[in-house]
Amino acid sequence: MALNKVYDQYKANSVMTSRPEELTAMLYNGIVKFIMQGIFAIEKNDLEKANESIIRAQDIIAELRNTLDKSYDIANSMDLVYDYMHRRLIEANVHKDTGILNEVLEYAKAFRDTWAEAMKLARQDHIELVK
Repeated sequence: MALNKVYDQYKANSVMTSRPEELTAMLYNGIVKFIMQGIFAIEKNDLEKANESIIRAQDIIAELRNTLDKSYDIANSMDLVYDYMHRRLIEANVHKDTGILNEVLEYAKAFRDTWAEAMKLARQDHIELVK
């Protein structure tokens, strides 16, 4: 039990001390993780765990949508994709459909990987500016 408390405190501290771009990366990783948990739970016929995992992924997508700065055109486009992903997760949860979950998982992985690459490029640009 004490180990769980230590881990929970570590997670809370890493969220509180992370930069915004790192928090976004954590959110994308969370979507991927929870969708994968949902898929595994459906395959094991653990419908309660599947429901919980899919809802967690939906909650993360809702949070990402709330953080979009709609003054940029790209944010409006991303909002449409997030909305689609959210609706598909609801459908996957209702029908316990791993095919739909795999579809949304591909979007989530693409966002995660693109974000990681953007962070890498931004760090390189920052290093170049400092030199």
